[in-house]
Amino acid sequence: FVFTTAKQDYAEKVLTVLDPKKQLIRHLLSQQDCLCTRGCYWKDLARLGRDLAKTVALDHSIQGLPTQVANWIPVPRWWGDPQDEELLRLTPLLGQLGQAVRTGGAGGDR
Repeated sequence: FVFTTAKQDYAEKVLTVLDPKKQLIRHLLSQQDCLCTRGCYWKDLARLGRDLAKTVALDHSIQGLPTQVANWIPVPRWWGDPQDEELLRLTPLLGQLGQAVRTGGAGGDR
């Protein structure tokens, strides 16, 4: 999933860069799927319909996830740099989390 506070058309353009063959990202949730309070958009991970104990969100700002802080993994903002490898650096951590979920050890440790 990609869940962004960006408008749908912009998010689709970014996904074309990130996953041009559409092999990695299966679902996109955008601003229209967010909750809006006082003009601020935020993501409610419960809208994914997934077990939140087995869900993480990579985001540059906690402002987008104010009610699910425990699910948040901070990452630097992406500026379109094709040399940016931040997500690749997170691969070992994400692999460990995936393994913990598969073996039932996902508990409260995120």
